[in-house]
Amino acid sequence: MQTTYIETQQISFQDFKNQILEDYKLGRISREMSYLGRREVLTGKAKFGIFGDGKELPQLAMAKVFKNGDFRSGYYRDQTFALAIDALSVESFFAQLYADTSVEREPASAGRQMNGHFATRSLNEDGSWKDLMAQKNISSDISPTAGQMPRLLGLAQASKVYKTVHFEGAEKFSDKGNEIAFGTIGDASTAEGHFWETLNAACALQVPMIVSIWDDGYGISVPTMKQRAKADIAEMLSGFQRKEGEDQGCEIIQVKAWDYPALLDAYARAEHFARTESVPVVVHVIEVTQPQGHSTSGSHERYKNEDRLSWEADFDGLIKFREWILNYSIEIEGKDEIIATVEELEAIDEEAKKKVKNGQKTAWENYQKTLTELAFSVLPLVENLKGQNSEIETYINQYNKLVSKAKKDVFHLIRKSLLATRGTSSAERTALMNKYNEVFEVEKDNYSSHLYSQSQWKAENIKEIKPIYSETSEDVDGRVVVRNNFDKIFEKYPQTLVFGEDAGNIGDVNQGLEGMQEKYGDIRVADTGIREATILGQGIGMAMRGLRPIAEIQYLDYILYCLQGMSDDLATVQYRTKGGQKAPVIIRTRGHRLEGVWHSGSPMAGILNLSKGILVLVPRNLTKAAGFYNTMLQSDDPAVIVECLNGYRLKEKQPDNLGEFTVPVGKIEVTKKGKDVTLVTYGSTWRIVMEAAEELEKLGISAEVIDVQSLIPFDLTHEIAESVKRTNRLVVIDEDVEGGTSAFILQQILEKQKAFRYLDSDPLTIAANDHRPAYASDGDYFSKPSSDDMVERIYALFNETNPEKYPAIF
Repeated sequence: MQTTYIETQQISFQDFKNQILEDYKLGRISREMSYLGRREVLTGKAKFGIFGDGKELPQLAMAKVFKNGDFRSGYYRDQTFALAIDALSVESFFAQLYADTSVEREPASAGRQMNGHFATRSLNEDGSWKDLMAQKNISSDISPTAGQMPRLLGLAQASKVYKTVHFEGAEKFSDKGNEIAFGTIGDASTAEGHFWETLNAACALQVPMIVSIWDDGYGISVPTMKQRAKADIAEMLSGFQRKEGEDQGCEIIQVKAWDYPALLDAYARAEHFARTESVPVVVHVIEVTQPQGHSTSGSHERYKNEDRLSWEADFDGLIKFREWILNYSIEIEGKDEIIATVEELEAIDEEAKKKVKNGQKTAWENYQKTLTELAFSVLPLVENLKGQNSEIETYINQYNKLVSKAKKDVFHLIRKSLLATRGTSSAERTALMNKYNEVFEVEKDNYSSHLYSQSQWKAENIKEIKPIYSETSEDVDGRVVVRNNFDKIFEKYPQTLVFGEDAGNIGDVNQGLEGMQEKYGDIRVADTGIREATILGQGIGMAMRGLRPIAEIQYLDYILYCLQGMSDDLATVQYRTKGGQKAPVIIRTRGHRLEGVWHSGSPMAGILNLSKGILVLVPRNLTKAAGFYNTMLQSDDPAVIVECLNGYRLKEKQPDNLGEFTVPVGKIEVTKKGKDVTLVTYGSTWRIVMEAAEELEKLGISAEVIDVQSLIPFDLTHEIAESVKRTNRLVVIDEDVEGGTSAFILQQILEKQKAFRYLDSDPLTIAANDHRPAYASDGDYFSKPSSDDMVERIYALFNETNPEKYPAIF
């Protein structure tokens, strides 16, 4: 078991003195970074700034108990903490402020996140895992208030899992589960539901988690008393305080942000509780000051009165720290020992200013060098075109007059010049065009790479293994296929676990996990509370620590509760770190074509539009679903797999190679050949489309039916366009609302695949009504496309072109 800070603090006075002065120096460096960062924004060298001034002391204290293998999931003001654990330098701080796209200079996000969003790199360049136990880890920050909390739960729960789960390579992610997950959040953000849901779940699960609440009394300009039922969050949380002998609740510690010795004690106690007893701890840090206000967007003088501003000046953490150092004296062996003199602290202050200024200068020069090199490679080529169009000289002059230049200005100049010389052919124009293509590819990588995995384990690389059937293959309920496949998965991948509402004891509401908890234990097959946002968060956090979680959301409709986390966090993990982190979660859910407003919705368009970065897989039956699980567990992409809710009791032939067969992503399947019209659909609607296709055959219309299978990625080899080329007609059939998923599918086929070239009729979409489905089978019939709807509307396409052969029905 790892030792805690309390257990290791027996040091000499000289070491004690050195630690204090090092903390003071680091605090001053961080403060000077905040001051200079604000000036850089206000002088126009950066776009926006939000800084950690006022929070230096508690973050220094927190850093002392933060060990290799630990994780932080945080708030975007934790620059002092990031400095203290060597996850940030002065240069990288300013590189992020300037949006430098170099991973080497700005390793947290390569310029993709605004300043104050910190991260360490969990992955090697090839996308493989680093040894996370050899470093201190920061999971990539996000801006949405309290959005970091659900992920924190998973980061903490991973430690609990690693106490009992072992697999080859696990030592890179945990030392027998002795790691702590640290969370940070602004006091006002505790009004968000994500905070309460996460803390509630942590108290129920009893995971090693420390949440620091930075309480400066305001949420931007709104005072705390207007944020919650009680101004004091610690008082409000008093009912969460654990009782002796109970495995529920948390420890609550309140401490002042300017009291350095008390902060060291508070965090030492918090670590002791979390690391040795595996319980959540809340550290409520009160009387926090914010010397420069909330951000560069405004001034706190607008909403703080003179008394408050005066108090903040007096109780600034660094000022109080300085006072404490100067007043400290201890007698050792008859001699009075002090920590530092005024002159020594002033020297540290000057050294901090110099270090920050030098670091800022280096970061700015590096950033400018990138722009200068780009401009120098392009401008001579543009100059060479002046003789071909008089407007180009005007464009060059406009560019030269810009006081502050960015990459976009260089690209604007290139593109205007190419536009002005369109239709001409010359060696000069060809040279500029070649240079444009070259530099555009670089910037495309800088700004648009890693939305999905680019490693050898990306889902598109997983080879298809077809199901094997034999004479002894049984016809079983679909739920049996997926259940038995899960059995093989849990046996094959010890790092895989599943959790969700009713997923454990009863084996999920449809028995797709029947008997799995009894066989594999309640750590790997677990029930959760009714709390979808943190079910997703458990998945994200555990996946970031090398586990392979399957987070079950009981019904597709309920995925709306965790759509914020899917959109803002999971979908952007690889992108916002430029391949520095990943979280290959599988979100298991079920839906489509059941009954009632709340159990048969189809929010697929919302998922598609809000969750780019997550694969969206829509199998038509449970065998296909099982194949997708087998695929995704070999991949490092996150995915949502939507099982057909009305398919669990339908018979399917069970493959002999359970746990082995795969369904490739981005590949369609033609389930019925035809020559007159291409019908494109997915999920449960496929069965109804197949019924309609058989009816159309009786009417003399040969329909080809295509099951999309995978919405993201979509038909990577453009097989649908080939089908349309043969049939010359296209119908997209979907149970989502009009203009929803059907519009996405249509855009992919007509625009991306250029299938419009082959159409003899207008493309047709058949979608559900815009309202939620009404209850019962009749509700489904009148709310979503029925076989009758499909037959009549597809038949009408042929009536338009040949009314004699296909006379009108109505």
